[in-house]
Amino acid sequence: MTYPVFDGHNDFLLRLLRAPEKREQIWLQGDGEGHLDLPRMRKAGFAGGFFAIYIPSPEAHDSPDFEAMMDAPPYDLPLPELIGHEAAQPVALAMAGHLLWMERAAKGALKVCRTAGEVRACVANGTIAAIMHMEGAEAIDPDLDALYSFHTMGLRSIGPVWSRPTVFGHGVPFRFPSTPDTGPGLTEAGKRLVRACNALGIMLDMSHLNEAGFNDVAAISTAPIIATHSNAHAVTPSARNLTDRQLAMIAESDGLVGLNFATVFLRPDGRKSPEMTLDPMLRHLDHLISKLGENRVGFGSDFDGATTPKDIGGVEGLAVFLAALEAHGFDAPLMRKLTHENWLAAIDRSLVARAG
Repeated sequence: MTYPVFDGHNDFLLRLLRAPEKREQIWLQGDGEGHLDLPRMRKAGFAGGFFAIYIPSPEAHDSPDFEAMMDAPPYDLPLPELIGHEAAQPVALAMAGHLLWMERAAKGALKVCRTAGEVRACVANGTIAAIMHMEGAEAIDPDLDALYSFHTMGLRSIGPVWSRPTVFGHGVPFRFPSTPDTGPGLTEAGKRLVRACNALGIMLDMSHLNEAGFNDVAAISTAPIIATHSNAHAVTPSARNLTDRQLAMIAESDGLVGLNFATVFLRPDGRKSPEMTLDPMLRHLDHLISKLGENRVGFGSDFDGATTPKDIGGVEGLAVFLAALEAHGFDAPLMRKLTHENWLAAIDRSLVARAG
């Protein structure tokens, strides 16, 4: 049986940002690289997902070999410096523009969705549903003026931080082994951001936020707690993964966690190598379901932003993954929930105004 897959996170827009002169080939034909493109999405049954606007950190000539460090635990990668909104906004605008261009260039095959109803309609009729997401709020000024501008463009989901700090809060470093308790919580600007997102109906993503910031969002927000692409700390003790206490808070809020396909957050040894079986993915899913219930778990692949297991690779590997889930004993009702129904229900609960 085949299932449409709605995905909590991808970094495809970053590929277009880095090669804008090739964007037509990358998006419409595929360039033989990366994890996603329109032909492969359609063939693989990719029903839609969150397309991330992400501000790359400046690369220094003397930067350490992060790839090598992450394949030889223990490691603790130094966090990049904060990027101000003056520098970040042009990049974010370019990436938002790429997503809107993708919609036009796809000629009906993809739609940038602004409401839960639009997402459901797209999944029902076979149109790829794209939600504009920010992975790190660097492009938003402390007064939040830019938040309203991006919301008008289609922004419906935001993570206050990536792993580097912002004026709103602090992210967890790429550290293994480690808990997510790595620093202070939200700033006053961060608390204003949470309230403004609640009022606008913008989903708040906890995936890169540290534990103190997570606690602050849980205390302030009137919306479900969502982690679009995170895994279980009990299985892989990475700072990026969620503790059982955090999972309990997500369950209590009627939120959702999207399973991250990144090897470094899946493998119990914390290594980045793609040389792994799919067993750790099953262990993470089993643990997430045991803590959150069958209705609050989905997928958050991190396609085009991470190294994935060798047997999956890109979107074309979804069939292999789904076959492994069925062989693991997941029945058709649970498969429908994990592949798309849970995300659609979480979006129903989240993309509404919650001022109060």
